[in-house]
Amino acid sequence: MPDALPGVTAGTWVIDPAHSNVGFAVRHLMSKVRGRFTAFEGQLVIDEDPARSSASVSIDMASVDTGNEMRDNHLRTRDFFDVEQAPKMTFTSTGLRQDGSRWLLTGDLEIRDVTKGVEIELEFLGADPTGVQGEPRVGFGGRTSITRSDFGIDFGLVEGAKIVVGDKVEIELEVEAFLAG
Repeated sequence: MPDALPGVTAGTWVIDPAHSNVGFAVRHLMSKVRGRFTAFEGQLVIDEDPARSSASVSIDMASVDTGNEMRDNHLRTRDFFDVEQAPKMTFTSTGLRQDGSRWLLTGDLEIRDVTKGVEIELEFLGADPTGVQGEPRVGFGGRTSITRSDFGIDFGLVEGAKIVVGDKVEIELEVEAFLAG
């Protein structure tokens, strides 16, 4: 593996949800509401040439958790995620490139049957050859933002002159994965 990812072995890495986080923040009135999804799965396929690596993730939209049951139940409705009709959010990478000291992962994000391209700024957090129970592990952090109305989610965008729920959603990822096989 090139020096860009020291200690990383080429292969398929399985995302460990117990040691990973898919989080978000969105403006609500004068503050931000933060939340996360607790049920997701995915894999990273790391190539000898990191630029040929890929990632795929599936997130159970019903697993949304903002710390407020009433709000979480509303997020599951047709006003937001419509989990009965679109139970999963998926991400499939289309490219990876290095830009100075950072990595940019591009891909297709699908929410509510709408697919849009996104770019995630990645940070390599390191590799551990012996992991939790002797298995190799690797870690990445990622940040991006999306415009929720691009995915047909426009509930609460404008009520008169005030913003009830912002259109921009900040996404923060912490991913730990173990080498499959």
